[in-house]
Amino acid sequence: MQRWQKLGLIYNRQHYQAVPLAHFIAPHIIRIFFSTRDLANQSLPCAIDYDLHQQKVVNEFKIEVPLGNLGMFDQNGIMPTALLDQGNELWMYYIGWNTGGSVPFRNAIGLLISKDGGHTFQKHAQGPLLDRCVYDPCFVASNCVLAEEGFYRMYYLSCVQWQAQPTGEVQHYYHIKYAESANGIDWKREGKVAIGFKNEYEYAISVPRVIKEAGRYKMWYSYRASAHTTTYRIGYAESVDGLDWVRKDELVGLDVSAEGWDSQMICYPEIFTFEHKRYMLYNGNEYGKSGIGLAVSL
Repeated sequence: MQRWQKLGLIYNRQHYQAVPLAHFIAPHIIRIFFSTRDLANQSLPCAIDYDLHQQKVVNEFKIEVPLGNLGMFDQNGIMPTALLDQGNELWMYYIGWNTGGSVPFRNAIGLLISKDGGHTFQKHAQGPLLDRCVYDPCFVASNCVLAEEGFYRMYYLSCVQWQAQPTGEVQHYYHIKYAESANGIDWKREGKVAIGFKNEYEYAISVPRVIKEAGRYKMWYSYRASAHTTTYRIGYAESVDGLDWVRKDELVGLDVSAEGWDSQMICYPEIFTFEHKRYMLYNGNEYGKSGIGLAVSL
């Protein structure tokens, strides 16, 4: 059983602060990337610098990246979703948002590149790296990328269907699939499911975060729903080869609080190590509207 101690809400100054990502810019300072929303409800990237020793925000700024032009995959939003340190460059994979017609939205995965340590970014291309295809019929979204010797692994959200509800609304169904690449840009997909639905209640599995530790792959992610709740919880799985995973959600040891900013849901984990301890950034109520929290593994 994992044991997490919540250190509390560390940031809540924007309209939203969703899907936090951590990048060390100094031995005890992490740059936390996330997305906020403007008045048109469009996701835009921001960042804060957080001092882990002082446990406070020491800087905050917006990432100035233009939304896509008319009809492009990121016309209606740019949401950071994964980081890859490439030495002199920091790669940021992001979710591009399009508003929909018969369904509310469609997503694809693009790439931003920084050459100044993560302060400014430029688009790798005007189009996405991953979009819907024969294996991902509706859309692709939140992902993580793991560098291995000679290749890269990607775990990403794959929407497999939209389903009309009696209320007149539509509900998405997405889980986590797997892809590989030789260069981190051109990805091979074969429809391999990494984390699938475990029962008839689940319809959303998102934001995978994978590390490799002592020869074993470990993944944290968000999932909903169950027989008891329709709001996100944080799940966990393990794999010996990075391909076939065993869900062990009961081992997470982190749940909603009795009251406050994370009393309704916990979601969108980000895992990092500092001074030989494992930490988790995560969002609480309303998918990041209530802020970013921090927990440490005991």
